Amino acid sequence: MIRRLWPWLRVLVAAGILALLAWRLGADAFLDGLRGIDVATALAALGIGLATTVCSAWRWCVVARGLGLRLPLGAAVADYYRALLLNAVLPAGVLGDVHRAVSHGHRSGDLGGGVRAVVLERFAGQIALIAVAGVVLLTGPSLPFALAPGLIAAVAVAVAGLSLLVPAVRRASVTFWRDARRGVLTRRALMPVAVASVATVAGHLALFLVAARVAGADVPVAALLPLLVLALLVMALPINVGGWGPREAFLAVAFAATGWDPAHGLATSVAYGVLAVIAAMPGVIPLVSRQPSAARWSSNAATSPASWSRPVRAETSDGRR
Repeated sequence: MIRRLWPWLRVLVAAGILALLAWRLGADAFLDGLRGIDVATALAALGIGLATTVCSAWRWCVVARGLGLRLPLGAAVADYYRALLLNAVLPAGVLGDVHRAVSHGHRSGDLGGGVRAVVLERFAGQIALIAVAGVVLLTGPSLPFALAPGLIAAVAVAVAGLSLLVPAVRRASVTFWRDARRGVLTRRALMPVAVASVATVAGHLALFLVAARVAGADVPVAALLPLLVLALLVMALPINVGGWGPREAFLAVAFAATGWDPAHGLATSVAYGVLAVIAAMPGVIPLVSRQPSAARWSSNAATSPASWSRPVRAETSDGRR
């Protein structure tokens, strides 16, 4: 019962968080995150978005090829842009990833493999984010003790949400780790995946720093980075709508706990959300195109997946085409 209602519950929780913030901090805190966005800021967001999207698409290619699936980088970039845009504008926040997983699986003739490639690619990105967060938190300024209750509550919510998926996770764990060893945990794939993942995290943090300056948060970068890294982790909580909700609440509370204006924390989060949508706007092109780049490479390939899967498997096994 709860599992069926969860999509609606997460929307209600995220909307309730935003409404509570608007009541406590006022609508001006939301508007402050929008007023400073100009053409130069939008161009910066597009540039950062291009770098992070190419890195993420490269990571996806490496993982997919490790699983024996063909995926050219150009097609991966187009699909990734479209997925980012759908994730940003649709309520669930993951429908874009579902779309690219299913579409790639259909094109490659292996639906299950296409889905597992996207799951592994996203999982690798989260592991890199956790690693970067650990480094930043251990080497940066200590966080206020007042943040501890909020972080504990966030972990509790994450565990509660994941508990709904435990049976499915248990059934898929054997296949997941088998594919992880093939697609990520190899000498050929591990370094490219790690480099692409760290570069992607750096891009997200750069966009967050731009958002903070747009919102007027005059805070030293060294003091701001730990909070921004945690905000990226909070965005993974399964109660957001397109990334909105917990992120805004966390930054407002974090700014208040560190002695800064909580309205600036909320404005920073709002500016980041808007800039992230701007960064994903090139996804409109593959979304509305009648023949997206992914379809072109598929139409030029042989009709049978076996005709091109053999060279991919040979490349992953002995390094030669």
